[in-house]
Order: sequence, then C-alpha cells, then structure tokens
Amino acid sequence: MKLAMLAALLGVSLSLAAAAEPAAQRGATGSVRPERADGRGAQLAPAAPDKVAEAYNQFLLGRHLKDQDNVEGAIAAFKRAMEFDPLAADVVAELAALYMQQNRADEAIATAEQALRIAPANRDAHRVLGLVYAALSEPRRSNAPRPPAGGGRPDDNVAKAIEHLEQAIDRPIGDPDSTVRATLARLYVRASSYDKAIALLTDLVAQEPGWQDGPQLLVDAYAGAGRNADAVRWLEQAAASSPRLYPMLADLYERDRRWKDAADTYALALAASPRSSDLKTRYATALLNGGGREAIGKARALLNDVLSTRANDARALYLLSQAERRLGDLNAAEATARRLIAQNARSPWGFYALSEALEQHRQYQGIVDALSPAIDQFRSPGNVASAFELGLLLPHLGFAYQALGQLDKAIAAFDEAHRVAPDDLAITGYLIEVNLAAKKYSAAVDLARQARIQNPNDLRLARLGAQALRQSGQPDQGIAVMQDALRKHADEPMAYIGLAQIYSDTSRGADAVKVLQDAQAKFPANVTIAFELGSVFDKQRRFPDAEAAFHRVLAREPDHAAALNYLGYMLAERGERLAESVGYVKRALEIDPDNGSFLDSLGWAYYKSNKLDLALDNLGRAAGQLKTNSVIQDHYGDVLVKLKRYDEAIAAWTRALSGDSDAIDRGGIDKKIRAAKQKLGKK
Repeated sequence: MKLAMLAALLGVSLSLAAAAEPAAQRGATGSVRPERADGRGAQLAPAAPDKVAEAYNQFLLGRHLKDQDNVEGAIAAFKRAMEFDPLAADVVAELAALYMQQNRADEAIATAEQALRIAPANRDAHRVLGLVYAALSEPRRSNAPRPPAGGGRPDDNVAKAIEHLEQAIDRPIGDPDSTVRATLARLYVRASSYDKAIALLTDLVAQEPGWQDGPQLLVDAYAGAGRNADAVRWLEQAAASSPRLYPMLADLYERDRRWKDAADTYALALAASPRSSDLKTRYATALLNGGGREAIGKARALLNDVLSTRANDARALYLLSQAERRLGDLNAAEATARRLIAQNARSPWGFYALSEALEQHRQYQGIVDALSPAIDQFRSPGNVASAFELGLLLPHLGFAYQALGQLDKAIAAFDEAHRVAPDDLAITGYLIEVNLAAKKYSAAVDLARQARIQNPNDLRLARLGAQALRQSGQPDQGIAVMQDALRKHADEPMAYIGLAQIYSDTSRGADAVKVLQDAQAKFPANVTIAFELGSVFDKQRRFPDAEAAFHRVLAREPDHAAALNYLGYMLAERGERLAESVGYVKRALEIDPDNGSFLDSLGWAYYKSNKLDLALDNLGRAAGQLKTNSVIQDHYGDVLVKLKRYDEAIAAWTRALSGDSDAIDRGGIDKKIRAAKQKLGKK
C-alpha cells in the first residue's frame, strides 16, 4: 500500500487544543522539559507566549494550504511553526504525516523521529513511523515507495513497525484508530505473533463489521496459532448474521476434509449470492470431494450452469469432466476434456482429465496418442517444461504403456517422471511397480531401498520393497521388512494386509490368516481386511470360508465391485452355481463396465456354462484389453480352441507364455499348443 494511502486511511491529525496551549503546560504528547536536547546537542527552552501564538497561526495556515493541495506551501508553514515553537511535537508530527502522504519516506521518518526526540510518547509520530515501516516491509512493487537510505530488511521493518504502532495505540486518548490496529494485526500475523493478533482482531472485527479483510485475517491468525477449531467456532457464530462469511467457513471445512459440511455451507453461501459462478464452482468441488452419486450429479448440474454463462471457464470444464467420468458417462468426460484441450493446449489439465477418462474406458492406445505429442510439447525449447506438468502427465503415459504390455516404454516414462519429481513418493512407487511387472527385480529392490533410506516410515514403500525382495528370491528379508513395518504402523490396516500378502505369497497361509483375523478384530468395519481374508482363504482352497468373507464385504458395501467379481470368478473356476456366478460378475460390470478382469470372469463363467458365443465375446474383449495377462490369454485360447479356431488359440496361448506368467501352468499351455498344432495340421 502506498504511504499516501496509509495516511489517508489513517486520517492523521493533531489536537489543535494541544497546539494552542503554552509550551510549559503541554503534556507528554506535546512537549518536554526545557532541558531536553534537540538531537544536535543544543538545549531547548520553552517558547514565549507570543511565539506560541504565531506558531499556532502558522500551523493553521499549513493545514489550510494542505487542504488546498498546496503541499509545498503547507510544508513551509509547518516549518515556520516549528521555528516559532521548537517544543511543539504535534506540529512536527503533522509535518511527518504530510511527508508520508506524499510518499516521501525519508523525510517522513526523519521528521517523525524529530518529533519523538521532543516527546517520546507522541502517538501521531509513532503512528507515522509505524505505518511507513509497515509499507516499507511489503514486497516491492513498481509504484511502491523506495526504502530510505540505509533502510532495513523487510523483517527489520516489520519489527520497527510493530514497535511504533504498539505505542501509537497504547494510550487511551481519543477514539481507537482502527486503521492502525488493523495494520498492527497484519504485522502480528506476518511476525507469527498469532496470540497478539487474535486478541487485537477479535475486538476490531466486531467493532468494524464492514471491514472485508478482517475475518480472513482473524482466521489466518487462528490457523497460524494451530487453533483451527476456534476459527471454525468463530465463523459458525459470525456467519449466521453475516452470510458473506459462509465461503470462508466452507473453506475451513474443506481443509479439515469435512466435505459434506463444506458443501452444505457453500449451499448457504450460494443462497445469499445465487448468481456467483465462483461459489457454484467451489460448491461443486466440495460435492465431488465428498463423493456419492447424488452429490456428483448435483455437482455436474452446477458446473453445467456455470458453463452456460462462462463457456470457457477452464476450472469448470476440468471439474465437469471429472464429474462425468465418475458418473460413468465416459464419452461425455472425454468430450469435455478435449474441449478443455482445444481451449488451452498449453495447460496440462485437459490432458490429465482426458487420460483419466480414457483410462477408465480402458482406451490405453488413445492415451498414448494424446499424451505423447503433448509431453513432447511441454519438453520443447519453446516451453519451459515444469516438473509439475511432466510429473502430472508422464505417469499416465506410463500406465498406458504398461497396460499395453510395452513395459520398456512404461519404465522410461516412469523413470523420466521420477527424475523430474524425485521427491514424489507416488511416482517412485509406480517406478518400482513397473520394474516388478517387467521382472526387473534387482532394479526394483534398489529403487525401494534407496527410497526407504530417505523415507523410512513410508508404509507403501515398505510393502513394495518387501514384494521386490520376495520376487528377487529373498522372501525372508521381505517378510522381515513387513514385520518391522507392522510394528511401526500398528494402527494402519494396510500394514496387516501387506504382511498377510507376503505370508500368503510365501506359502505361509496360516500366518496370513492369523494376521488378518487379528486385524479384523482391531478394525471390524474395514472391508479391505475382510476382502483380503477371502482371497487368502481362496488360495488355501477354503472355499466356504472365502465365500463367507466376501459376503461380509458385500453386507457392508453391496456395490463392492471387486468382491462381486471375486465371488463370481471363484464359483466359475470351480464350475459351481454358474448362474449365480454370472449374476455376481454382471453386477460388478454394472459398476465398472470396461474392467478387463471382470470381462474375463464373465467370459469364463459362460465358458464353463458352455455358452461359447457369450464366452468368446467377453473373453475377446478382456484379452484385447489386457494383452500381457497370462491367465486371460489362456482363457481366451481355451474358448477359441473349442470353436476350432486353432491358429487364433495358439496365438492367444503364445501371448500367455510371454505375458506376466502369474498363476498359469506353463507346461499345460505348451501341451495345449502342441495339441492345437496337430489339429491344425489335420485340417
């Protein structure tokens, strides 16, 4: 803020009565004892009454000239008044205030300091110095005043401003100066003196209900003091009579991840300002974060309303694509993302939204086609590619390559993402996972070990490191890693699940069951534990126990797609209750229609039911989507050979052998390939 603006807001003035008083009668704000020096060593004596009167006349003239915008004339009159009465500190302070109004920081400081040498408690001089130092502490702008010669650093200026402003408001003389107190409160927040800021702001905000910045400043002070709950309570009370505070309250709810409270509060804010596109967008964001189909549908409606009047609102377009995707309208999500890209291809957000829509649609080649040129553009010399942009998009390119079975390209994408964002643990995890998928176990072990040195308490890295050790032929070391992780994360369900998984993968099924049962007793509402227990029971061929575990999941979450699919596939694999099996998997596909694993389960259930046309359709879609999944390719080969499409069956089985090799009988597949070749030769 300019010094002139500060002074205008402050309304700096002096007491005419004090200026008119004889010097010997003035108190601390106007004069000092005659023996006080003037700062140059000379002793000052009280002025004669006639000189005091003339000083007063010159002071009045100076004020008149100032009101007439005759600044230089006013300065000359104030200086003459000071010559007639050198002890009139109020006159000196008035001149300092005028210098401040003119952005003459050097002269304002020097003159205010002169006033304080005469009267150390002069509130107007302290006020001028406090406001000047406050302005000088702000970051420099092109129109900001230059600091005085030898001026201090911003932090020094903050300390000086606080010192002077505290003295400016310290004496109960006249009306409280709200501008000075507001400036002081801002400085307290900047200096992390949050308790002082809260004490000052609580009264000031109540006294100045029209002060727009006051509530936010008070909330910032509460937040800085670690008193978020107090900030929420204050806003909850204040917003009832001042609806403009509802957005601020909603924002605090969002910080605490209280999404429903945030959404409800934005609804109240929107009721007070029904045409605000910004509030509609923020309301939609809270609804999306809160989740639930009804809330997401409401968010979509709000965003379409925003876009009806602001068709190129980039944030609304991005959020709308997210809402459409989460509602399952993937074509609309893709179209909205492409609309955002067309509007601004230099922003990563349209490409990010498009990637998410295509991923859910399992259109991985489409992701490669869209992201490859976009990432090249962000890397190009004409664009300063930021770690943020590349870190945002490269993982999606890596996921697409991985799903397409192009693991070397996937590793390259994740590796580049890791280089540009080395501290992003999510990206580090993706790089470890793709190395595991590519059977580059030593690389995965090394990556996990290095990452865990810097992040020894990260549970996800511990789980990935344990998997890498197991798959590299060091199962005992992997188990030890997860046992240690469980000791450190005894209150996190995923620690139990991670240990149970490595027990199960190392043929220690009984240990896995015990860990999960202990976890289930500790976290009875956690469906992931129940799901994992069902999986372990299935691997141990304890099918009734597995079914019971999955039914416990569905009793709590009827739309748990993974549990529905697992139940259906487990029955299909055993060739039991095939109609029931089909029903479970169809329910899973209603929730996630393009899931290749679910399509495989349905196709396999139809295969076991000898409904080969239906089996072929679903298994073909699954095999086309998950080309490196050996089990799915094996299933596809089985249905093809039954239909006497031997060459296609051989191709599918060959893909199975070159795929991930998880849970397949390689010798059995080789035998099927030889048999198919014999039949093909006889045709």
